[in-house]
Amino acid sequence: MIPEIEKKSREEIKAFQETKLQDLLKYLSEISPFYSEIFRENKIDLNSIKKLEDLRKIPVTTKDDLQTRTKDFICVDKRKIIDYNTTSGTLGDPVTFVATENDLERLAYNEYLSLSCSDVTPDDIFQLMVTIDRRFMAGIAYFLGLRKMGAGMVRVGPGNPQLQFDTINRIKPTAFITVPSFLVKLIEYAEANGIDYNSTSVKKAVCIGEPIRNNDFSLNTLGRRIVDKWNIQLYSTYASTEMAAAFNDCKYGQGGHHHPEMIIVEFLDDHGEPVEENQPGEVVITTLGVEGMPLLRFKTGDVCYHFNEPCKCGRNTLRIGPVIGRKKQMIKYKGTTLYPSALYDILNDIDFVDNYFIEVYTGSLGTDEILIKVGCKTMNKNQEKILKDHFRAKLRVAPQIKLMNPEQIKGLQFSEMNRKPFIFADKRN
Repeated sequence: MIPEIEKKSREEIKAFQETKLQDLLKYLSEISPFYSEIFRENKIDLNSIKKLEDLRKIPVTTKDDLQTRTKDFICVDKRKIIDYNTTSGTLGDPVTFVATENDLERLAYNEYLSLSCSDVTPDDIFQLMVTIDRRFMAGIAYFLGLRKMGAGMVRVGPGNPQLQFDTINRIKPTAFITVPSFLVKLIEYAEANGIDYNSTSVKKAVCIGEPIRNNDFSLNTLGRRIVDKWNIQLYSTYASTEMAAAFNDCKYGQGGHHHPEMIIVEFLDDHGEPVEENQPGEVVITTLGVEGMPLLRFKTGDVCYHFNEPCKCGRNTLRIGPVIGRKKQMIKYKGTTLYPSALYDILNDIDFVDNYFIEVYTGSLGTDEILIKVGCKTMNKNQEKILKDHFRAKLRVAPQIKLMNPEQIKGLQFSEMNRKPFIFADKRN
């Protein structure tokens, strides 16, 4: 099901969003403690903001704003709040977000649209390999979206390959929602235990939290490692708690599709100016239809390309490419500028690497330094050289390597507070 607005021309989609923007600005000026103050202090005449281009008259909202003034973003009485969740805290302290009944219905509708984009139907049965607790918005979003879709689901949660395959045998699911690196673990478990995973009922996976595509939309190393072994269709997603929205691939795998009813998206350079299609830009979002904690011009910190040409699936909305990196995670290492994703791609391509944890810190000379802790089931003296040779070949520089037991790495990746594995720690001054 493709909503009519997603099949309209770019001009009609823009006009639709400009109408929705007026509703949001009125709501924020009347209800939001934070934004009404922003409008007042910056002497912003809301009547002058008619077009999407006029948004540039309004200052951006930052993660620091959210962290230091969380309560001022809440636009409803406490009695209307029925769900509390938090961001993952990847770039700082987690922020608490609140949701009303209307917000949860909107979340369900968003996920319904996004999963429809990824060819999900009421005939599917999804194995949910994500947590639905621990204040995780995405977990409840998938549940609500699949419920609205009318698809079946079985809530297994993350980890435990034995339980995952027992569930596959018992329930016969057709699809997964999972972190893609866990699919590699499932393949390894199946091969070690003589399980023919290609003969199971599972035909597709909606992949969350980690990129599976390169900027040209080809599968990256992680994506290839999965499909080279397991004959399933992979769909990538891009979402966050702050957005309360998601961008999913369709079957053509040419970027995550934008749903104009849910969110306005800008792509800005370092000076706050919009970038062209062929330039990377920071994703800046304005939520539409959110009641509890709407956001206006929020800087996500994610750097992506965007694409405007119509897709073969019939949608005319913009598409968003894989996340190149996060603004605050950019590393300057020995004269080379890189993002953690470049390191992940190399590590995911090396067979003896079981898992890893990357630390970036400030060296004695004030420069960025990289230490990669690599988990290997068996170790030999050549592995460090092999790893460094791979990094030099791909990036022209080689970080520090420390070989460790995979269980030690797992202890770094997970804590009781984590809802997904953390593989990058920024310890710079």
